[in-house]
Amino acid sequence: MNSNFKNYLLKITNASDCKETEVIQSLWSGYGKICRYQLIGSSVSTVVVKYITLTKADTHPRGWNTNNSHKRKVKSYQVETKWYENWNQLCTGNSRVPNFISSFKEREEQWIILEDLDTNFPLRKQEIDFSEVKVCLKWLANFHAVFLTKKPTGLWEIGTYWNLETRPDEWQKIENKELKTKAQLIDETLNTCKYQTIVHGDAKLANFCFSKDGNQVAAVDFQYVGGGCGMKDLAYFLGSCLSSSECELYENELLYYYFNELEQAFQEDKFNFTFKELETEWRKLYPIACVDFIRFLLGWMPSHQKINSYNLSLVKSVLSDL
Repeated sequence: MNSNFKNYLLKITNASDCKETEVIQSLWSGYGKICRYQLIGSSVSTVVVKYITLTKADTHPRGWNTNNSHKRKVKSYQVETKWYENWNQLCTGNSRVPNFISSFKEREEQWIILEDLDTNFPLRKQEIDFSEVKVCLKWLANFHAVFLTKKPTGLWEIGTYWNLETRPDEWQKIENKELKTKAQLIDETLNTCKYQTIVHGDAKLANFCFSKDGNQVAAVDFQYVGGGCGMKDLAYFLGSCLSSSECELYENELLYYYFNELEQAFQEDKFNFTFKELETEWRKLYPIACVDFIRFLLGWMPSHQKINSYNLSLVKSVLSDL
């Protein structure tokens, strides 16, 4: 353990000693790790620490070890630190996130110190049932409602890890000529929509932590948080946990549920537009948001399991309408 970080951790937590007890996970491409620390003599028993080294990684799980990839990763960790320092506390109980304790930086290394969510949200799920899908949609709706119309200062100007501007290498690899040609138009359609919020940017199932009863969630991993249309998060999340047939069968019901939750969280007196105006625009953008993500996958990994008959039919439909 870095001695300067250890001294800092002890100071801010009023602990007499600490020790790393568990590596929760390694960061993508070898940029660091997420660990649990036990605190001795502190009122807080454990914390989670995200340790990041900003030196260029030597490997990438999919072979995308490029300068663009490295620059994107470095910025993503800078954004995540800004998120926790300046934005995280705005989230409500219905858009639960880990409490931010502090951050520490030394040359090319940085540490983000967070509440250990395992106390109240101990479950991580690889598969979820229909009711649990809705729990996550409720989180997304409330998150988007909190940040409606807010400018993403210090965050990504355009959120999501698959944003076209940050993925020129993957764009070059797209074989579908029409999709490749219209990728910019799809991107502009989403980025210039009238009603913007802040999107999580990586709202996959793995980034949701469930309570024991499965009725509540908290979300983690804010590397790609930034401005955008809320439908980007929705399209990505549903694609991460539903099969092709499930997407087709339950899309309307789940969209209805999301917008119902968003309406309940919407405080109309704060805005100069109605909820109906917001819903009308975003519903039209949902299939475009789906295609925007598939555009990334078709360049990044065209054999990916998320590329299925449902979203390929969306690609065909959206392209024909543009």
